[in-house]
Order: sequence, then structure tokens, then C-alpha cells
Amino acid sequence: MKVSIFFLCSFFSLCLCAQQIPSNNVLKTEGLQAFLKREVKDQISPNGALSEAQLAAYFREKFSERFFYNYKTFKQRLPHYNKLYQNQENHKQRAFDHLGKYPDSTQWVLPFNYLNGQKVNAYALRHLARQHKMVDIILLYFNEGRNPKYIRYFENQMESLNAALQSGAYEKIEDGNGVYEVFRSGYRILNWLWIHNMILNEPEYSDQDQLTTIATLLQHGQHLYERNDTFQSGNHQTRGMSALAMLSILFSDFKGTDLWYDRAMKRLGEHLDKEINKDGFQFERSVHYHMSDINNYFYVYQLAKQNRIQIANDWTVKLRGLFSTLVKIAYPDKSAPVLQDDTEIPWAEKNDISGVMTLGYLLFEDPEFGYFASNRVNERMYWFLSQTQVQMLENIQRKKPSYGSLAFTDTHYYIMREGWNVNDKMMVISSGLDDKKPDHQHGDMLGIQAIANGHAILPNYQVRYSLADFELFKNSKVKNVALVDNEMQGKKWTSNKGGSGFGKFGGLPNPKVIAWSTNDNFDLFIGSHDGFEDVGVDYTRQVVFIKDDFWIVKDNFSSESAHKYKQVWQGHYTHENGPNLLRATAPDASGHDILQLSKLDTVAGYGTRGKNWSVVSKKGQKNFSFLTVVYPYRGYSNRIDETKDKFTFYDWEVNMTNWKMAGENPISISKDNQFYFFGIKDLKFEDLNIQTNLETDLFIQLSGNKLQLHALGTEKSTLTIAGKNRKETKMELEPGKVLEFTRNQ
Repeated sequence: MKVSIFFLCSFFSLCLCAQQIPSNNVLKTEGLQAFLKREVKDQISPNGALSEAQLAAYFREKFSERFFYNYKTFKQRLPHYNKLYQNQENHKQRAFDHLGKYPDSTQWVLPFNYLNGQKVNAYALRHLARQHKMVDIILLYFNEGRNPKYIRYFENQMESLNAALQSGAYEKIEDGNGVYEVFRSGYRILNWLWIHNMILNEPEYSDQDQLTTIATLLQHGQHLYERNDTFQSGNHQTRGMSALAMLSILFSDFKGTDLWYDRAMKRLGEHLDKEINKDGFQFERSVHYHMSDINNYFYVYQLAKQNRIQIANDWTVKLRGLFSTLVKIAYPDKSAPVLQDDTEIPWAEKNDISGVMTLGYLLFEDPEFGYFASNRVNERMYWFLSQTQVQMLENIQRKKPSYGSLAFTDTHYYIMREGWNVNDKMMVISSGLDDKKPDHQHGDMLGIQAIANGHAILPNYQVRYSLADFELFKNSKVKNVALVDNEMQGKKWTSNKGGSGFGKFGGLPNPKVIAWSTNDNFDLFIGSHDGFEDVGVDYTRQVVFIKDDFWIVKDNFSSESAHKYKQVWQGHYTHENGPNLLRATAPDASGHDILQLSKLDTVAGYGTRGKNWSVVSKKGQKNFSFLTVVYPYRGYSNRIDETKDKFTFYDWEVNMTNWKMAGENPISISKDNQFYFFGIKDLKFEDLNIQTNLETDLFIQLSGNKLQLHALGTEKSTLTIAGKNRKETKMELEPGKVLEFTRNQ
């Protein structure tokens, strides 16, 4: 009896295993029907006999219903695409680049050489594995006379990977360049689905060819399913699970694909929950990776809608929030700042978000998203739009956003905004560090970026992993930060396993936000980080946006030993006025001045890759504060007049107030009834006296007998307020907080 049960259990186990699509080899086309769901098989061939022609015809019809657009309309879509994007030559160049490097039956394990004899490096292999340029080859096929050799090239290169899988001659995941790694598999699936749908009507793409592609995609799907049974942080798994969800919808006719869908949606839901911060920003803090995540979720959301599959409401809310985040950080000219590992256009000083915001508009028809949209999405996304959405691009509804200054309190980006007119001012302050995966973080803690008059006056720069100076552009020499001696913020640099060019810092400063507040007069940010503690220096930064005129940046250093303290300013500056006044002028004669209100020692200019920066410094100091005005202007006559002894700008005056100030080096910036005081221990005005227990910074606004006082300093202070007709009172004031009182009570 026991033996019988054993064999019975073994029989059922074998049957169960037989129902699983294999992940380590690709099914022969004649074996596909064994994995069809019974009801599907009966639908295709009620009499039981099922030919390859029937199966291929069935899936062509299902693709016309299920895919993002009907392949039968490709003949009409391609001319529209070519007219809209005018990129046939670019596709041609990319196609010939790939064709000139790899044979159709290429190798998939290093080392091997290009067709020209040069070595293929890890970076190139990873991109071969993604199969990006295979799409260009198929578009070349359509644009250059339909030469069947291009379809055969695609088929043969796919078959070469299948053969490598069978023999084990491919890069494994543990080696760092895995061909079947979740991210690269996900990208390859996306590109091959795109190609498959484009060529379904082509005679060269036979029934058997089509079924071979389907069998290959099914193997990929099962491989992803089996190896993603747990959550893995980062966009790599998100890309793969997006592809698995797509396969499960497009090939829902096969046994086991329901499990694929459940797993993919569970993993994607976990990524939405764990990797989209509550404030709406993708956890890696990069615009590039934020937009990449939008694409990952877009494919699934779009395809589910196409197939009338209900998506959880949390998905919709989170996805919509990703688009809203881009609105909140957008520059007034509708671009976005460069944040962390943004890699689309190396050395660019802005991010183009129009394509992804167009996707947001098409999904949600929100005119605020439409404000940033164009009449076209990014070119690859065109092929994942429905015909209805393509037509929507001809009549986009637009509404100017109303967001003002705001904070991302989880991601720790702080936005100081004047408004939404194209010449308005805006600044971004970076003060966050993801504790789980800071791989894409740059050495820019408490760094700032700013735009004014349509120019990135304090820029940051996009990077490229494969470039030799990637580490330089990722670290703090090319950020708007403060430094000490020869210390950089990013430490313990390591390149990525596999030698792809990507790398990360093993040590970065830990930030602390001390205060953030915004009101009608100014925005205030105060923060610190521990990046210089190893050399015995404490550091804080204060940023004040005096609305809507200019910024004040104060960098504070304290130590028991002497150091050289520095500020780094990105941009093309001249130094004819010494370290205390740097000037940059744009082609339209707008510009900005960087004015130092504390006397400095030196200024030096540096540059690489056509990008320049200046470093101002004060040496031999234990304690020191830079007090800096960043002053954008439009037109020569509106600059800071360097020929005058007393500085004025936008009617603001430096050290020209009726208040009597006391401190080591007290400084005031004032206009009308508004006063900003820095380095203050004692203030007197008529019969009013304000004393502090430590040197601090204050904003005071007088309105008749009423006085409003804001704490701008980095530490809690105790104020003693006295006057001729008032009782002496003591008040504690936290950084960023406000007190209101009358002068004579």
C-alpha cells in the first residue's frame, strides 16, 4: 500500500511539473499547445487537432486585441511616427552600429570580440542583453525597402541566446553581468514584444517564427517568475516585474500565467509601497529613476486598462502622485532640475520631462499635467499608446500649476519658488540620503541648484556611467556645496561588480534638517551634515529666499583647530572683483552676482568637459561663516554696482539701517520695515532693546507698534526684550520659529 501511494504521489508530482513552462530551455513550437489552458485549446480547435498555423493565427488575433495598439494599423502608424519624430536617420545609425558589432549568432558570455576585432566590455554586453538597437534594425527594415535579412537577423540573434541558454554559455547573474538578470530580461522582453507586434504582418515572419518568439518569451516569463519570489529593493526588479505582468496579460492563454500575474502585481505593489515615499518621490531621489519607474508602472497600468483588468485604487493614486511630484519640482520653463544619477544627456543642466508628463496627461487627462506636455511622447513610448491616445495629442488641455514653495519631507528636497512665469526664480535644496540604497546618490548634501531668467544659474550636471570621469561628476567638486580643506563629501568609491562603469560611494554625509518654513516674506531652510566630523569640523547651512528677489546662503564652520573653508559655485564666472564678487552673464544679458558679505581670501576657477566652477575660500580659521548673496538680475543696470562702497539691490540695503547692532561681525540687509540681521548679540531701535544669549540671526518686521521676529539661526536662543515702557521679558526661540509682540508691552 505504501509503495502504491509513493508511486501515485510521484505520478501527480510529475504531472504537476509537466504543467510548468520550462525556465532553463525554450519549448519547441510543437510543444506549445501542451501548455495551453484546456478552454483555450478547445476554443481554437474543438475537434482536438491543432496545427501551428491555427495556433499562430489565434495569437495574431489575440495580439490585435490585447497589445497596446492593433498591429493591423502599423502600416498607418509608421508614416505618422516618422513624420512626428523625423528620426529615421538616427534609427539607421543605431541599427548599423549594432549590425557592425555583432553577428546574428553572437556570443553571450565574455570574453569575445566585436566583428572589428576589438574586445566587447561588460557595459556593451549589458546593452546587447537589453536588445535596444534590435528595434532600430526592425525599423530600418521598414524604412529601407523591407530587406528580409533584417528580420532574419533578429530571429537568429534570439535563437543564439536560446542556444546559449541550453548550453550554459551565457553570463550568469552572480558574475555581475547576467544576461538573464531581472532588469536586462525585463528590457529585452519589452523590446522583443515591440518588435513582435511590428512584424506580425510580414511574410518573412512565418507562423513558426512567431511561435518561436512566443516560446522564448514564455521561457523568459517563467524564469522571472521563479527567481522573484521575494521583494528585492531597486528599479531592476521593478523593470522585470513590469515585463512579467505584461507577458501574463498578453499570454494569459497558457497555464501558469495567472500565477505570473499575481506575483508580478504583488512585487510591483510592494515597490510602490516601499519605494515611493509618502511625499510622492521615488526613493532613489533621482529624476531619471523617478521617470523610469513611471514607465515601468505605465506599461502595466496601460495594458491592464486595454484588457479591462481592474487595477487597485492604491496603484492609481500612487501612479498619479508620481506625475504630480514632477510638477512640484519643475522649473518655471517646464524643465526639471538634475538630481543625483540623471543619465539621459551627459553634462546637461536640466531634465526634459515633457515626454513623461505627456504620458501622465494621456492616462489621467489632467490639464496641470498637460501644461508640461507636448504633442508627442518620448519616441519609444509612441508604440505603447492606443490610437485614441495618439489622437488626444492633437488637442492637449493646459493649466498653469499653482504650487509655491514646498518641501518633500520624506525625500528631503526643498523647493523655493517665485512663481510659474518663465523668468521666475526657483531653488532646489538637497538634504536627503536613502538609508537602504544610496547607490545613485551624489556628493551634494545641502547642495543647491537655482534657475532665474530661464537659465540654470547654479547648475548641476547629468552624468554617464561609462565615462572615465563619472566619479568626478558624481562628487562634490561639481556641486554647489561648502567644503573643508581637501575633503570631499563622497568617500570610499567603488565601481560596480562586472565593470559596467556604474559606481557608488561607500560613505556619504548624514544630513539633518533643522528647520524649514515659508511665509509671505521669505522661505527658510536650515540643515547640517556630519561630512567633516572626521577632520573635527561641525557644519551647518542656512538658505533664505527673500521673495521674490534673491537668496542668502550662510555656511557655518566650527572647529578646535584651524582649517581652510570653501564654497563651490558652479557656472562660468569672472573674478575681476576678487573673491567677494563673482559674476556670470548669460547671452541675453541677464546674469547673477555672488556677493560675499564676509571678507574672503582667495578665489580659483576650475573646469572640465566644458563645465566651469569657482571656489572661494577662507584659510587659517577655527570658526567662520560665509554670508553670501546670490543675486539674479536682468540687464546691466540692475546688477550689483561694484563701483559703490555700499551695496544695494532691488532696493535692499546692506548695513544701512537705523538699528544699532552688536556682535563679532554684525550685518544687516534691509528694506522699508523689513530687516535681516546676521551675527547679532544685541539690537537697539529707539526705545527697544533685544539681546540674545548667543550670536544668532533674526528677521524683524515692524508694523506700527507691532513687531514680528523670526529666528533664522541654527540653534535655539534666549531673547531678552526690554524697553522704556515695557517690562523686561525672556523668550526662547527655536530655529525657524516666530514671535509677535508689541514694542511697549
